[in-house]
Amino acid sequence: MARENMQHLRQLIAQQAARMMAEDGVSDFGYAKKKAGRQLGAVDNSIMPSNAEVEEELKLYHALFLSEAQPENLYDLRMNALFTMQLLARFNPHLTGAVLDGTAGLMSETHIHLFADSVKDVEMFLLNQKIPFDVNEKSYRIMNDGKRDKKGDSRKTVPVFTLETEKGLIRLSVFDVDDIRVATKRAADGSNADRMDIEGVKALLGRQD
Repeated sequence: MARENMQHLRQLIAQQAARMMAEDGVSDFGYAKKKAGRQLGAVDNSIMPSNAEVEEELKLYHALFLSEAQPENLYDLRMNALFTMQLLARFNPHLTGAVLDGTAGLMSETHIHLFADSVKDVEMFLLNQKIPFDVNEKSYRIMNDGKRDKKGDSRKTVPVFTLETEKGLIRLSVFDVDDIRVATKRAADGSNADRMDIEGVKALLGRQD
């Protein structure tokens, strides 16, 4: 395949993956790229765009096609996140991911990190509040002390409680209390992921209460 054609196909895959993330609530870059590649008949991994390229197309898609709906939806998602964080205040909740950085699509999941002495404490709290949930696990790339070792980034697997709300799924990843000092990595480019506490989210929303 000619270099120009390969580059064009790479861009088409990035655009299709971005559309799925913006419109269909797909949050996993790898899944979006593979599905887009299959739809476009691309099976060669060397043609696949990087996560960063998909994220750039996602921002462009929001600007071109969702310029009115996306900001309103983002505000609703952040308000829903704040309500959930206030409910779970005892577990030092921090908002992260697409809802924080502004790239969330119309059906995006909301990701909140909790820092608790015990996973059981979180589970019992949700049960006592009669909040339905599912439990699974998620593996995060982390970098301890900001230094990369010879093997690259470390990984940490944590339990995740998934809540179903009117505004979409909220995924609560439960870390140890001391993990607040350990940065997780962004899927898009491998940089340290931002986290924001309750007061920060209030300021982001322009709320004083």
